Amino acid sequence: MAITRLAWLLILLSTHCYVNVLAVILKSNEQAPWTNEFESIELSCLIESITTNSPRIEWKKIQNGEPSYVYFDRKVSGDLENRARIREPATLVITNATRSDTADYRCEVTAPNDIKSFDEILISLVVRVKPVMPKCSVPKSVPFGKSAELRCVEDEGFPKSQYQWFRNKEEIPDDPKTSPKFFNSTYTLNSETGTLRFSAVRKEDGAQYYCRAKNDAGHAECGPQTMEVYDINIAGIILGVLVVVVVLLCITVGICCAYKRGYFASQKQTGNNYKVPAKGDGVDYVRTEDEGDFRHKSSFVI
Repeated sequence: MAITRLAWLLILLSTHCYVNVLAVILKSNEQAPWTNEFESIELSCLIESITTNSPRIEWKKIQNGEPSYVYFDRKVSGDLENRARIREPATLVITNATRSDTADYRCEVTAPNDIKSFDEILISLVVRVKPVMPKCSVPKSVPFGKSAELRCVEDEGFPKSQYQWFRNKEEIPDDPKTSPKFFNSTYTLNSETGTLRFSAVRKEDGAQYYCRAKNDAGHAECGPQTMEVYDINIAGIILGVLVVVVVLLCITVGICCAYKRGYFASQKQTGNNYKVPAKGDGVDYVRTEDEGDFRHKSSFVI
């Protein structure tokens, strides 16, 4: 019985070894490599087992779910035509990598003379891009106790940039409660969007601010900008309001006096105007006490 089991074990082992010898098997030293933009990178595709002398080797780039040929019929094609080469037997070397090279790459090897004649391996490449100088927005002056918002934006870096804010060259922590210097501050800091928001600024918040955008490839900063915090002049505001009220009262009194003195009234004729007939018909007209009643006055014309 033991001899039978040993025989079966030997048969299985020999079969397994035979299959391995007659199978194409691939492996990679790194299936998730990364590089910085404009540097070189190797996509490792190693043939661990094969018996076919001239296997067919292909590389495909898969981006947004769409595959395209990178290496086919022993030629590099596509956007890597002048920036890539094959290092025997199947490793793809990309020189001067760009952000558009970030994608999945599939190495495929076909060996017609092997029992297992096909194998493939998927490699995910990330090309990191250093951030450029971010655009920073800092208010020049803010009244004491009022809200203020500082913004920082950078769109070129890959992976997406994270943001840090600095006050007088000292980093502002994400949570003010974690630092004695910022414990009483009323800000919220969003490192994802780059927004620093004060709900009520204090005198201590008046300072120079600048922002840093960073990712795995590096960082970049904007120049420092000054935010001034000033007191609201309550006395000056009250005095200004009183001056306006006094001026309005003076104008109103002046207009009333002018109306009373008749400067704005139209002059009307009082009484009735009567036109005395011109003399020449030999009759004198004399007005009686009743308006509009005339009587003839006798006269002799010699």
